Amino acid sequence: MITPAFELSQDPDYLMLSIRVPFTRTSEFDLYIDGTDFKFYAKPYFLRLTLPGRIVEDGREKAKFDIDKGLFTLHVPKETPGEHFEGLQMLTSLLAPKGSRSAKPLVEDVSGECSESVADNEEEDEEEFDWQVEQEVYEETSDAELAALHQYGFASQRSGVFARLQEELSDVIDLKNPEGTSAAERRRARLEAEASAFSPDHYLADLFEDDEIKGLLKFKPWWTKLSPPTEQQGESAVSFTDDEKEQLRKFTNRSYLLDKASRRHAWLGLLDVLLAYCYEVRSTEGDHNVESPWTIRKLSGTLCWLETYSCPQDVLVSFGRRVLCFPLYRHFALVSAAVRDAAKILQSGRAGVLKCLLDVHRVFRENDPAYILNDLYITDYCIWIQRVKSKKVTSLAEALHKASVQKKDLELELDELEHAATVVVEEEEEEEEEEASGAQESESDSSSEESEEDNTDSVEGGGGGGGEREEASKDSPPQPQPPSHISHVPQAPAGALLSEEKSSADARPETSQGSGQLIQELGERVAEELRISPDRSPSGVAPAATERTSGRNSCGTLLEPSPRRNPLLIIQTQAAGEDLRGNFLS
Repeated sequence: MITPAFELSQDPDYLMLSIRVPFTRTSEFDLYIDGTDFKFYAKPYFLRLTLPGRIVEDGREKAKFDIDKGLFTLHVPKETPGEHFEGLQMLTSLLAPKGSRSAKPLVEDVSGECSESVADNEEEDEEEFDWQVEQEVYEETSDAELAALHQYGFASQRSGVFARLQEELSDVIDLKNPEGTSAAERRRARLEAEASAFSPDHYLADLFEDDEIKGLLKFKPWWTKLSPPTEQQGESAVSFTDDEKEQLRKFTNRSYLLDKASRRHAWLGLLDVLLAYCYEVRSTEGDHNVESPWTIRKLSGTLCWLETYSCPQDVLVSFGRRVLCFPLYRHFALVSAAVRDAAKILQSGRAGVLKCLLDVHRVFRENDPAYILNDLYITDYCIWIQRVKSKKVTSLAEALHKASVQKKDLELELDELEHAATVVVEEEEEEEEEEASGAQESESDSSSEESEEDNTDSVEGGGGGGGEREEASKDSPPQPQPPSHISHVPQAPAGALLSEEKSSADARPETSQGSGQLIQELGERVAEELRISPDRSPSGVAPAATERTSGRNSCGTLLEPSPRRNPLLIIQTQAAGEDLRGNFLS
């Protein structure tokens, strides 16, 4: 028989059932209603539900069938009008038949059921299979030997699983020998691994460069819109997708009889898984990726180290340490945000918790070999949470609000590390400020020196050299400087010029008229020494011939005619008490 897809809803007087039965005959519907039992049969579909409240068949029931959609809708009156049926979204628990409960470990042998599928897979992969691989005969472990092994899994109900899955062990958990390691040894090994994995550089980088982390903290997951359920509203504020409903129908319902210690471990393990899930959703902004299975598994000590906790404070400390040691974003603010998110989910009741667990189940189901964690923990959590009372879930939320975790509780010396880093940052900022101020002072000093040099030059050039220098500057005003690319005109021998200048200076009267006479004599001397050849070759190159000036021993130099005018620059000279010096440049 096929279990059809179904949904339940209610109003104050009726319970509504929607059952999808495509490709069936409308004349073959059979219904059975008796108190909390409801049975529906339409070949090849069969549905049996155990309802949370009593319904009656008194003639007020109504049914209709949509042939196009294959949807059968039934309205059944409640035995007590106005009664609220709790847990109508917990589809797996509704499917469960009443049966006996057992406190024995839930060990299930699936070898017989999977023999045919394994054979089919071997036929498909026949070409790639290595037929020479060595085989070991599997020996079934006795109950006595299983009891001697250390247990793990949901409520510590499993053992011997990883003894058969040694190859997948390292890809699923960090614990090397689960069956031979006690709870105290697991905790000690976990703390040592976290201490060695902690990176101060990574932590400080996320602490001081937190722009991206601030964006993650502003993200609002889907559970932020949830409100605590009321008695009338129930848990209808949380809606499930079609895939989630299908997965709920696929679960095999089980009954769990747990002692006090096992129940405590189950609740604290659930809190640990929820915290890891909340961090992953916030760090990816609700969009799972290929790293999501690793992140959830790595941040949960329950899933990664098969850890069992004794109080909520231990869960928070373990989660905080792992957040600062392993994922991409290692910031303490993300720890606090995940704690608030988990409290919000728990306040929404069983439906909110179940929706998160179904999402984790899907993430692990699509990853190899993380699906093993579904068999060990998540599937049992999805079934178990549907049977617990909502007030138990909200009480865990209150306990989470009362618990708090601080940086000093993580025992990673975060306060000392942050203080040292802050001191270093302040020193670097002071050095940068000193360098900036020094650069400004050097710039101001250089500008003041340049201004002083300009003032000195102006003072030396025209500040005062006696009345005679002022008279000389009046007689011969300064001429513009020639460009730097203009070559100097060859001068006469320095000795002749100096002798002529000295003799002229001796014969010159100490007046401004004497200065003009000296300039005239020197100009005539230059005109006699320099003579430009008028002849030019057709190519524009001046002839290389040289001629001697008549009546003089000094040699004249033949120059090219220049299109530019070479003004005669007169520079003050000092001679015979008047400090007058001439320099001739072309």
